[in-house]
Amino acid sequence: LTGDCAAFLREAAAGRDGLLNVFAPHATMGVAVLETGAGSDDDLLAALHTLLPADDRWQHRHGSPGHGRDHVLPALVPPHATLPVVGGELALGTWQSICLVDTNRDNPHRQVRLSFLG
Repeated sequence: LTGDCAAFLREAAAGRDGLLNVFAPHATMGVAVLETGAGSDDDLLAALHTLLPADDRWQHRHGSPGHGRDHVLPALVPPHATLPVVGGELALGTWQSICLVDTNRDNPHRQVRLSFLG
């Protein structure tokens, strides 16, 4: 998602300082800022699968087996992130990327809303 956010800011921020808000309007999805490509993203998913197993313990039971855990995910990985923008560019750390986190396999169609305040 980092590249999409950078592309959005080229037009929306136009060289200005401000804040980028990333919002996922879904009940089962989160937005995380983390290192990717060195295993951290896989580690996050493994931790979530350990904390939120896809089994029959969940009271929320519609959808595929274990789908209730998908609705708990946004309490641990919120569906939003607000990030600094300096000179129209994301001010992320060297290894940081903006990622969607979604364990829900029932709905492959997802949207993200981006807004800039500056």
